[in-house]
Amino acid sequence: MPNLGTTELIIIGLILVLLFGAKKLPEAARGLGRSLRIFKAETSKLRDDDESATATATVVPAQQAPVTPAPQQLPAAEPSAEEQARVLEEQAARLRAQAGTPKQQ
Repeated sequence: MPNLGTTELIIIGLILVLLFGAKKLPEAARGLGRSLRIFKAETSKLRDDDESATATATVVPAQQAPVTPAPQQLPAAEPSAEEQARVLEEQAARLRAQAGTPKQQ
């Protein structure tokens, strides 16, 4: 692929302005910037989660007997974000079914 010169870039820019309009291009650039920032934040969170999970992992010797909890009631664990999303999607599906409206995506 040949290198793009200044005149080719100017022509491409003019075509974009003609196709999308002068108002839409800054809005599109802002939206792209926001989505890239969100993507970067989420990937850094994933890396942090992976590092913390490997740092807190412990090795249990194979000869050690498993520990059984006492018969008392254990506190309920907080549901993960995925579980909360699944429950909310199920509730939304039930409400749509009750209302008789088709699912929109």
